[in-house]
Amino acid sequence: MKLSIQDAGKRYKGNVWGLRHFTLELGPGVLGLLGPNGAGKSTLMKVLATITKPTEGTVEWNGHDLVGEPDALRQKLGYLPQDFGVYPNLSAQEFLEYMAAVKGLDPRAARQRIEELLVLTNLTEVRKRALGGYSGGMKQRVGIAQALLNDPRLLIVDEPTSGLDPEERVRFRNLLSDLSGERIVILSTHIVSDVEAVATGIAIIRKGELLKHGAPEDLLRSVEGRVWEWVVPSASLPDLKQQFLLSGTARRSDGVHARLVSEKQPGPGAAPADPTLEDAYLYWISSAPAAAHA
Repeated sequence: MKLSIQDAGKRYKGNVWGLRHFTLELGPGVLGLLGPNGAGKSTLMKVLATITKPTEGTVEWNGHDLVGEPDALRQKLGYLPQDFGVYPNLSAQEFLEYMAAVKGLDPRAARQRIEELLVLTNLTEVRKRALGGYSGGMKQRVGIAQALLNDPRLLIVDEPTSGLDPEERVRFRNLLSDLSGERIVILSTHIVSDVEAVATGIAIIRKGELLKHGAPEDLLRSVEGRVWEWVVPSASLPDLKQQFLLSGTARRSDGVHARLVSEKQPGPGAAPADPTLEDAYLYWISSAPAAAHA
């Protein structure tokens, strides 16, 4: 099982590129696709989901070019878009039955699969409640259930935790982790904590280009020696923000405990700190040049 993206680009009207020179090869596991809003994540997801065609480059699923043979993937694809919507008057059971029919699943097999997914997504007790009365997290669980109806080998979820409360976000991340194994899961988000606990690989994208791809440990190693903790007076904080990339601050009785990313010691008293994925993400988004992954 292999998804191969080679030098892919997507150009929109006005010569605006949503994706440019994007190359990535994936096998089974969970890929966290990280980038700020407008970085090109949703464009990439739509290309991979065969909703839109790349302007240049190729995307292949197990050797099949998705431009010429999109059906090679569509039967094995599960997709939860960022703007996933439901029919508010339908129950979860009715909605999943409808989606199974749309996907052309055998009715008997679909009924069994829906039962399994209602249990998996913890929706059994509310299966007959109208979707209009569901919370955001419950709707997202219905969304992941519809994406899993055909037991996909490639599962794509785009900004799935946007608008969810912390408890629902944790529950959703745990569900995605349980779904990994013999499938490729792509989790697109701008929230580092969404991928920190579940991703086996991370790709950081900015302005439609891939900046860095590797295992979480690789990203952490890439910023070793560049993360510092420094206690400074509150009055110094504005200047500090102008000079350095801050990944966190905390006010204490002895001053502001600032966590920052810098190629060298930012000043007397600054101590080296163990990097986090948040530090690595901020470094690559804010400091690294494009195509530094090469």
